[in-house]
Amino acid sequence: MDTFDYVIVGAGAAGCVLANRLSEDNATSVCVLEAGGQDRHPFIAIPAGFVKTLYGDRFVWPFMTEPAPGLGGRTVAIPQGKVVGGSSSINGMVYNRGQAADFDTWAQMGNRGWGFEDLLPYFKRSERRLGPGDDHFRGRSGELPITDMDWINPLAEAFLDAAEGMGIPRIADYNAGFQFGAGYFQRYIHKGKRVSAADAFLRPALRRRATSLRTRAQVVELIMNGKKVTGVRYRDGAGADHVMHARREVILSAGAINSPKLLQLSGIGPAELLQDLGVPVRVPLAGVGENLRDHYSVRMTARARDVLTINEYARWPRLPLEFVKWLSGKPSVLGLCPTVAFVHGKSHPGLEESDLRILFTPGSFKDGRVYVLDDYPGMTCGAAQPRPQSTGYVRARSRDPYEAPIVQPNYLQAEADQRITLAGLRLARGLLNSPQLAPFFDSETLPGSEVDSDDELLDFARRRGNTGYHLVGTCRMGPASDARAVVDDALRVHGVEGLRVIDASIMPMLPSANTFASTIAIAEKGADLIRGRTAGPEQ
Repeated sequence: MDTFDYVIVGAGAAGCVLANRLSEDNATSVCVLEAGGQDRHPFIAIPAGFVKTLYGDRFVWPFMTEPAPGLGGRTVAIPQGKVVGGSSSINGMVYNRGQAADFDTWAQMGNRGWGFEDLLPYFKRSERRLGPGDDHFRGRSGELPITDMDWINPLAEAFLDAAEGMGIPRIADYNAGFQFGAGYFQRYIHKGKRVSAADAFLRPALRRRATSLRTRAQVVELIMNGKKVTGVRYRDGAGADHVMHARREVILSAGAINSPKLLQLSGIGPAELLQDLGVPVRVPLAGVGENLRDHYSVRMTARARDVLTINEYARWPRLPLEFVKWLSGKPSVLGLCPTVAFVHGKSHPGLEESDLRILFTPGSFKDGRVYVLDDYPGMTCGAAQPRPQSTGYVRARSRDPYEAPIVQPNYLQAEADQRITLAGLRLARGLLNSPQLAPFFDSETLPGSEVDSDDELLDFARRRGNTGYHLVGTCRMGPASDARAVVDDALRVHGVEGLRVIDASIMPMLPSANTFASTIAIAEKGADLIRGRTAGPEQ
């Protein structure tokens, strides 16, 4: 039986940051338990290798949604990282904080200290911005290098020119709290390689004397003494059970699916669900597993002409040269994010802030095949509602900790999500058919120009849309007066001692962005809350 000051469940983005910050005092012992294995495979280091990590179960939890009513009963694969670094080791590497209003909304929901200005020092603390930006908003000395796109393609330039032609200007820095505009994504790729949370935060922490990592260690139960969590029980790769105690706290950083599932299997959750599972109710919390949110993206594709796209660079005979360029640290298709450029637009010109997002890639993928490139030159415009109102749930299916839970995001359930997705598809089609892209545009391949009415486009969205891989909300932060809140604004689980949840599951609403940056900031702030410190960019 082992004992540490802090036991962290999950070596994803949040768990890696927490391990680093909590272990800064060498007198504090920290152990991180990760259900997956090490992150040494070259497909993780090479940015383009992410397409090989999403299949099977070597690097991911191969979760599937339940049949979704809003998608005509279709199920969607929603893999989540199951490896050191979590999803930061297998995701698209886009660094996007979101709009200031996203976080101000969190504060307005009763979460003190969670507005944009409150979180800004935490965004800055972890960041080493290698590029232009106002230092009021950007960090320069953190562990995580944030770089600009270095592989520029004529299609992407024409896409951004098309946006300007529609009155959507190029934005100098979309990570300064305001996002209306178009531009290239910033990313956590440095010298051609992915920089995961494990690279930036966990490995430096593991060089400290009192910090430990155990892989192939799946936590199956929280150990409780009355209403206090005192440790965890985990199972190693050989199937043997172990007990680990926490002198101070256990911290759940297992993500928006596994964190609520573990709470439920430990007797913390909706009483009726726990009773149906045959789990003794230790702390009834109705919101555990509720409020699941995810971005839902629908992509349009077109055949290109008179230009080389990712489709050609990523296969013979050009791929060997791209590999040589990547090895030498030069811009290469192997060092790319899957999404290159964006438009943060408006579904109505009278809006003050952007409410839809278009993602552009100078490449295209086969219909129905996730990240499998087409055999001809192509380009892709994806449309998404960045602040989805549709909500779902995560519920343990049985008492077996190895059985995947019920996951139902309820994509496109809300009318606003349908309306804004349609507006996004109209904008995407307008960009593809713009004068600026005309020299390179051959024909629309998905869904095809004959699909044109609102009903037809919405049907296409239901049949062909996919997850944004941005699952949040299932341990929602909120005051005790909120019957569906799971943690308070210090990230302590309501009604439980010695237990916090610090990961994307605590977000009450989705930020209008990829979730990695905000998850890092949550962990930075969470570490300060645990240590009783106040915000500051450098400590």
